Amino acid sequence: MDVHVGGRVRLRRMVIGMSQDALGKALGLTFQQVQKYEKGANRIGAGRLKQLSNILDVPVQFFFDDYESGVSSAAPAGFAEDGDDDPFMDLLHSPEGVQLCRYYSQIDDPKVRKRVLELVRSISEAESAK
Repeated sequence: MDVHVGGRVRLRRMVIGMSQDALGKALGLTFQQVQKYEKGANRIGAGRLKQLSNILDVPVQFFFDDYESGVSSAAPAGFAEDGDDDPFMDLLHSPEGVQLCRYYSQIDDPKVRKRVLELVRSISEAESAK
């Protein structure tokens, strides 16, 4: 459970573009302590969880979403070491994937969005052909 909650903290922090240092300062902690929370090495207490929900602008329940009967239905963001993970979910949980989604969603022009998609598809096809 601690690893899952920490992974959700990391995911939300990345989605909003906040550094570990900035989150640590908002909590009155060092970035190393934030790292320990995100890895699940240190348990996040109820009061701290409420602080995190306010800072990250999500309900407390967000940190428990996707958790089923003590086993996470999705790998905790950034901590999966099993090679059987879904590549799509791995991308969404990576810093690059979060950035890609954030920047892509900021493109308003549908024609530009389509060109970006075509570029990515062509690069992917070229990589697959290697």
